[in-house]
Amino acid sequence: MIRAIRFIFLFFLVGCDSPKTVQKFEGYTQGTTYHISFWSTAKNVNAISLQQAVDAELKRLDEQLSNYRNDSAIEKFNAANSTEPQEISAEIVSLIEKTRAVSDASQGCYDLTIKPLFDLWGFNGESLTPPNSETLKKVLSQIGFSQLQTIDSTHLRKHIPDLKLDLSSIGQGYSVSQIAGILEAQGVDNYLVEIGGELQTRGKKPDNSVWRVALEKPLSSERSMQKIIGVNQSEPFAITTSGTYRHFFDTEGKRYSHILDAKTGFPVTHQTVSVTVFSRDATTAELWDTALLCLGREAGIEAANKAGIAALFIEQQNNTFNEFNSNALDDLKTIEIIAVTEK
Repeated sequence: MIRAIRFIFLFFLVGCDSPKTVQKFEGYTQGTTYHISFWSTAKNVNAISLQQAVDAELKRLDEQLSNYRNDSAIEKFNAANSTEPQEISAEIVSLIEKTRAVSDASQGCYDLTIKPLFDLWGFNGESLTPPNSETLKKVLSQIGFSQLQTIDSTHLRKHIPDLKLDLSSIGQGYSVSQIAGILEAQGVDNYLVEIGGELQTRGKKPDNSVWRVALEKPLSSERSMQKIIGVNQSEPFAITTSGTYRHFFDTEGKRYSHILDAKTGFPVTHQTVSVTVFSRDATTAELWDTALLCLGREAGIEAANKAGIAALFIEQQNNTFNEFNSNALDDLKTIEIIAVTEK
C-alpha cells in the first residue's frame, strides 16, 4: 500500500531499552518500514510468532486497501464502472463511513474520491501537469463523497460509474491500529507500533519510563528533530502527522503542495506545513491529520475545537516556524512536548 502523497519517517524512537526485557522486530510494508517494540507484564510472548501474525495481517490489509495493486479489493471496486450496488468487505465500508464523518467536518476539503484529481495534476508521477479550467471542471464533476452511497454494512453504490476511491491517506494509520490490536490479543500490554511514521503506544517501558518519540522539523532540505514527545499514560495513545514539506512540485517559480482541496480542485495555498494529531487510536488520528492539514491552521483549529481533537499546527513564514494548539491539546495532560534546542 504505497502512500505516494504522504511523507514518511516523521518519528524516530529515542532512548535505549534493555534487550533482555524489550523485544523488537521490524520489516517492510506498504512502500515503507514498520518497527515494533513490546513487552508484557502478564506472559512471555514469542517475538517470532508475533511477527508472523503481524506480517500476515499486513499482507491481508495490503490486499484489501492498496491502490497501487490492481487486484486489491478497493481497486476492484474502482475498476467496476457501474452504478449498481457492489459487495465489498464490511471493514472497508466501516472505514469509509468513519472517513465520511471527518470529510463532512472538513466541509468537503478532505475527500477519498479525490483520486482523479491527483492523476490529473500528475502528483502520482514525476512531473506536475497543472490542468486548464475546462479539464479541471470536468474532473471535479467526477468526485465527491455525496456520489458514494452506503447501502448496508457490505455494499456500496456509485452514483457516478467512474467514481474512484483513494485510501492512501488512511491506510497506514488504520494498519497501526490493527497491528496494535493483534499485540493486545496476544497478551502484550506495553508496546510502540510504528508504520511509516504513524504510531501508537500503550503502557510504558520496563523501567517505568515513558515511550518517547521525536517529531521531525518540517523542512524539505534536512531531517532534524523539532520536538520530543513523551507519552505518559497506560491506555493506547496514537500520534500521527501529515505535512506538505516532503511532497511538492516547484514549477515556473511556484510551489504546489500535494494536498488538494476537493472542493476547488487546486492545491492548498495556506502556510500550514504540518499537522500532528494526538488521539486514542491511530485510525482516528490519521483521518484528522489529513483533513486538518487540508483546511489549514485557521479553519483547522476551528474544526478541531468543535470536534474535540488534540492537534498541533505548524506554519512556516520564511525561515520561522510558528506553532498553534487546539483547545484539546492544551488540555491534554498525559503527554509532554519538549522543544529540541538547536546547537
